[in-house]
Amino acid sequence: MKLVRFQTSGNVSLGALVDDNTVVDFSAADPTLPTSMKALLALGSAGLQKAAAAITNAPDSAKIPLSSVQLLAPVGDAQKILCIGQNYRDHCIEQNQPIPESAILFSKYPTALNDPDGVVRIPKLAKQVDYEAELAVVIGGAGGGGRYIPVEEALNHVAGYMCANDVSARDIQFADKQWVRGKSPDGFYPTGPYLLTADEVADPHDLDISLTLNGQTMQTSNTSNLIFNVPFLISYLSQTMTLLPGDILSTGTPGGVGIFRKPPILLKQGDTMSVTIAGLGTLTNTVEAD
Repeated sequence: MKLVRFQTSGNVSLGALVDDNTVVDFSAADPTLPTSMKALLALGSAGLQKAAAAITNAPDSAKIPLSSVQLLAPVGDAQKILCIGQNYRDHCIEQNQPIPESAILFSKYPTALNDPDGVVRIPKLAKQVDYEAELAVVIGGAGGGGRYIPVEEALNHVAGYMCANDVSARDIQFADKQWVRGKSPDGFYPTGPYLLTADEVADPHDLDISLTLNGQTMQTSNTSNLIFNVPFLISYLSQTMTLLPGDILSTGTPGGVGIFRKPPILLKQGDTMSVTIAGLGTLTNTVEAD
């Protein structure tokens, strides 16, 4: 399923994209379904089965043209956004950094979430803002998250996958000892356009990933190039913290970011950036200055 969160006539609802042009509104198809993505994912497999049944049995009145809705970040109420740095070899090489021996973890806050087609606003003090195409993993699934998750069981704790853009204020990031202030400005984490459920992703480590800036390809890779793969990261994180349904794991960006180009290519007023991942759609955002 392609799960979506959307707004129409001022109301926010959950649903599913059933073809290129139609959204099934869960609130109309089955009013007993939760109205938040986190709550839906907390129901585990039973919740997803109920959502699938709602799609199958949806009356015409529950089907809405995609053109008439505004898509929102699929998980708008994530409690944690856990991000991995320097997790592609070519990204390490382009910044003259050694391949890490352990995963580099930082976080973004929920106020950094942004929507498909949303505007990324550059804070007044930021002078070097950059793009980062990433595969986002959403916790849930049959396992539902938890603590001390074994590597071999980790994918059972995945609800689905989506495109993400880890927008970064490099000047702030590099000036601070911790990356959080440069990574978490408001709106610096667009996700979407939908959450593709895990059952429709045969292998999360064989997905082409790319980013264009104003139509020019800046990043192109495949998730097979991840240094630390998804099962390892889920298990690794769960050794010290409880992973909850709706938590987001952002797995890192490949080479080609703007700051390490010669000369650097940084985001500016009027830019358009698009992240595309095989099967997960295209996430497009524009840039404006505060």
